[in-house]
Amino acid sequence: MRAAIVHYWLLNMRGGEKVVEALCRLIPEADLFTLFYDPEKVSPLIRSRTVRASFLNPLRRYYRSLLPLAPMALESLDLRGYDLVVSSESGPAKGVITSSNTRHVCYCHSPMRYLWDLYPTYLHEWTKSNVKRAAIAGCSTFLRLWDCAGAAHVDEFIANSRNVQRRIWKAYRRPSEVIYPPVAVDGFFWRPAADYYLIVSELVSYKRIDDAVHCFSKNGRRLKIVGDGPQFRALKKQAAGNVEFCGRTTAGELRELYARCRALLMPGEEDFGIVAVEAMASGKPVIALGRGGILESTPSDEPLAAVLYEEPGAASLEQALRRFEKTEPWTPHDKLQAWAARFSEARFASEMRERLLGGPAETPAAPLKVAVNWGRQ
Repeated sequence: MRAAIVHYWLLNMRGGEKVVEALCRLIPEADLFTLFYDPEKVSPLIRSRTVRASFLNPLRRYYRSLLPLAPMALESLDLRGYDLVVSSESGPAKGVITSSNTRHVCYCHSPMRYLWDLYPTYLHEWTKSNVKRAAIAGCSTFLRLWDCAGAAHVDEFIANSRNVQRRIWKAYRRPSEVIYPPVAVDGFFWRPAADYYLIVSELVSYKRIDDAVHCFSKNGRRLKIVGDGPQFRALKKQAAGNVEFCGRTTAGELRELYARCRALLMPGEEDFGIVAVEAMASGKPVIALGRGGILESTPSDEPLAAVLYEEPGAASLEQALRRFEKTEPWTPHDKLQAWAARFSEARFASEMRERLLGGPAETPAAPLKVAVNWGRQ
């Protein structure tokens, strides 16, 4: 069987790229296809594979501005002769064209949020320039039509959470199976907390990192922010001296930061919340906006695992911090690590192998069952 993995772009190592790594291990003979590729910014495992980038790759520095050209670039990728295509999707990756004999399975992190559920917010709140607003409005209708057409070419959808499963149905009216993403839980460890909170995130608008920057600049607590993105400079200008921007870190540095933080902060709505699982694998609790995938990635039966707040904003985050600090000494580190183990790479490989290759793993993992209370506070 000839297999291909399609990912929207390979320009960093975030949650989507970790899923690509897991797929590479599961299907080691698979070739990789992508819109943009920078070998210096991805893992050795991805670099070791045959990677074919689109004709837009020389312009990868401007990848965020080239979305209107993504349909043409993806449709130009040559996937003839492949029996199985797995697209890793939170952008336009599923829009590739395959033959009628090819099985196309889409592992969906989310339908494109800037075209669907977050479109009004992007257009009216986060886009300040009238010129940019007009450009977004002008091309979004076309991109939504193309996105729906791409969804029609997919044979099977796999959602990374029940949260995303609902979005897939809303956007495409397609059913999907839920398989939670893989987390390298065995590589994390607990250490006594130093005096800082931690954010691990791409610095983009919908992550709402500005809520945390405003909150901590006012309250004086120490905050470390790991990640980069288009908001980096603006956020740094807004931040007081107690807010430290760490940029990109190595895997070892990140594990140490998790291990010694007081808690992880997630002020935006997440599709699933891989970083929340990484924090819990380090025995650290989560303080988060209580919407979306965080309701699945944190345990509903352990109130000290996560402090969730209902409304976005610096004031709500400050109240959540005070609630957390009242119970911080009783954080059940071992229970958090036990919960995180449910989202292991071995579990993901077992479930995906059975779905993609038609056979169970040699030692099948127990099915993952997550009790979700949608009304959690």
